[in-house]
Amino acid sequence: MNITQALEQSRPGMVDEVQAAIRKHQLNQRAEQTYLHWISRFVLFHDLTDPDNLAEEEQRQFLAYLSDQMQLSRARLNQATQALTFFYRDVLGKPVALESAA
Repeated sequence: MNITQALEQSRPGMVDEVQAAIRKHQLNQRAEQTYLHWISRFVLFHDLTDPDNLAEEEQRQFLAYLSDQMQLSRARLNQATQALTFFYRDVLGKPVALESAA
């Protein structure tokens, strides 16, 4: 299973929704790949739970895991934060209170 299949499993049609939002904001293909990667990892981290059922606390848990257990660089952690911010704000239409690691 590739990583975006996990996102699709959590909620059918989700990959298309993310791609449509990316096109709407005229982001490039690299940004699309990066965002889909982090959003999919977020969903996998939370056992394929529909992202609509995951709130700020779950977002913070994922970012803490990336920072503390995976020891990601600040740049990669910022990518993940930006991807989740974009996902919740521009795809799901929910408020976001995440801060970047910078």
